[in-house]
Amino acid sequence: MTEVEIFTDGACSGNPGPGGWGAVLRCGGREKELSGGETRTTNNRMELTAVITALEALKYPCKVTLTSDSKYVIDAVTKGWAKKWQANGWIKSDKKPALNPDLWEKLLSLLEIHDVTFVWVKGHAGHPENERCDELAVQQAARYK
Repeated sequence: MTEVEIFTDGACSGNPGPGGWGAVLRCGGREKELSGGETRTTNNRMELTAVITALEALKYPCKVTLTSDSKYVIDAVTKGWAKKWQANGWIKSDKKPALNPDLWEKLLSLLEIHDVTFVWVKGHAGHPENERCDELAVQQAARYK
C-alpha cells in the first residue's frame, strides 16, 4: 500500500459562521494543498470536511497517517464513538442526536477503504503542517465573510 501523510485543520469565524478548511497531502516526495469553505458552518464541520476531502483525493486505497488538532474527529473515530452513533441511528449514549451524521457517514465509509492512523497535535503550537493547514482554513473562512 502506498503511504500518505495527511495534515488537516478547520476554522470558523463564529460558530456557526463563515468557515474554512485546509489539508496538506504528502506522498513520495510530492505535496498537494487543498482548501475550501462555506458561508454558514461550524468548526467541527470544517474539521470533518478537511479530513473527508483529503481522503477522497486519494485515487486508490492507501496507508494514511492523518494528523489533526481536532479531538472531536480523532476521539470519535479512535474511541469508536462514531461507529456506535451510526449503529444507534445517530443517537449518542446520552440519547441526544449525534451532530453531523452526513459527514460521519462519508468519513466512516472512507475509513473502510483506507488504512488510517490518526495522530493528534496541539493546535497553534508551532507544528509546521498544522500551522499551514490553519492558514489555508482561515484564508478560506475570510472569503465567506
